Amino acid sequence: MPHKSIRVPGESHPRLGDGFVRIRREMKLPGEFPRSVIDEAEWVAESPSLPQLDRTDLPLVTIDPPGAMDLDQALHLEEHSGGYRVWYAVADVGAFVRPGGAIDLEARDRGETVYMPDGRVPLHPPVLSEGAASLLPGVTRPAALWCVDLDSGGEIVGADVTRALVRSRERLDYGYVQTAVDTGTADGTLRLLAEVGRLRLALERARGGVTLPTPDQEVVPGGDGYLVRFRAPLEAEAWNAQISLLTGMAAASMMLDAEIGLLRVLPPAPAEKVAQVRRMAAALGVPWPEGADYGDVVHALDPGVPGQAAFLQESTVLLRGAGYVAFNGEPPAQAGHAAVAAPYAHVTAPLRRLIDRYATEICLAVAAGEPVPQEVQEAMGELPEIMHATGRRASGVERACVDLVEAFVLRERVGQTFDAVVVDVAEERPWGLVQVTEPAVVARCDGEGLPLGEALRVRLTRADPATREVRFSPA
Repeated sequence: MPHKSIRVPGESHPRLGDGFVRIRREMKLPGEFPRSVIDEAEWVAESPSLPQLDRTDLPLVTIDPPGAMDLDQALHLEEHSGGYRVWYAVADVGAFVRPGGAIDLEARDRGETVYMPDGRVPLHPPVLSEGAASLLPGVTRPAALWCVDLDSGGEIVGADVTRALVRSRERLDYGYVQTAVDTGTADGTLRLLAEVGRLRLALERARGGVTLPTPDQEVVPGGDGYLVRFRAPLEAEAWNAQISLLTGMAAASMMLDAEIGLLRVLPPAPAEKVAQVRRMAAALGVPWPEGADYGDVVHALDPGVPGQAAFLQESTVLLRGAGYVAFNGEPPAQAGHAAVAAPYAHVTAPLRRLIDRYATEICLAVAAGEPVPQEVQEAMGELPEIMHATGRRASGVERACVDLVEAFVLRERVGQTFDAVVVDVAEERPWGLVQVTEPAVVARCDGEGLPLGEALRVRLTRADPATREVRFSPA
């Protein structure tokens, strides 16, 4: 299956470092922030626009990968009126950044933070994204504070958002949360996170939403060099993601009701594509019961099983074509997101994604019964294209980094044979993609008539870090 990112521990090998520099240059990634942007960021970091409402009493915590400093969200969950109340504080970048200012204009060029194995290319200067605007523990920060009420089954029954001062109590990581839940020591927010997360995942499946069970790739030290392996995501990551998703769904509903907003959309797959994927499932031995939809089918699949790995790779054709839409007046005819199976908006990562700040400003105005600021309305129309262009660049960077690391790890193993699974083929080309389990790579395999979904012994014929190319052939 395709993997968007790859992790490399510690300092990179010099050859990898040179490769990352090349990728930055080829993809025309922004370099250092201009002096005017730094100056403005340093000034607003000391003089943000602070709200009057003080909710530093809420015992919020953040849950992120270890070492993360750009902390967009903090949460607190509690039982409420026979259901649940979710407090979700999102970094209030609008308290620091004004539309049309130097930081905003630079952010429009960047679009989103780009993550690479040797570091990140941030959307905002670190003095903001890792400092004054980040929801770091033990410090008071301005936030867009969402309050979302759920019934006992996890359905949204009410939502509001307002500006408030907040203070995170702790910075937790996914491993800590998972261990606390697994050992029965989780209480308060962590216990309820698992409870609500599972309810929301069940609701996602019931409405036809899709979360693909795809593992990450990570590089680990091994022998005299590196090894690449797959890492299955933790349940805690999925639970945390569901809190972000429910907030985005609440935001979308709020904007649709007000007939102004910025949505993340994905049209339903055409009937012929669904039929094609159903035929593929039958050919690969993947059960697709009558009446079940795609989300039902993929929920129980294991990417470690050859036929299921191939199906997950091939069936992603149903999830292509996501984009953004801006509207001011009549809502768009296509307002839903097929993978979420509901209208959805990006509002929970404003430190790392430009459009979230603007969508949040819209929701804050709507919730307060006030007009959306004119400067936000004027910028809305440009944002979908900005996000499309910068998103494509980020995806290209991530794919290039994966290709580079895979080629580097395999560079001294040309001629060796490996166990693999054929996960992609096409009639019009004499090659396909194979997933090698050890080391964990997905790469091109040359050959006619490759058996989709079947195990295959392959020989490594090329691994060139300079071109980022890895190739196999049937052994």
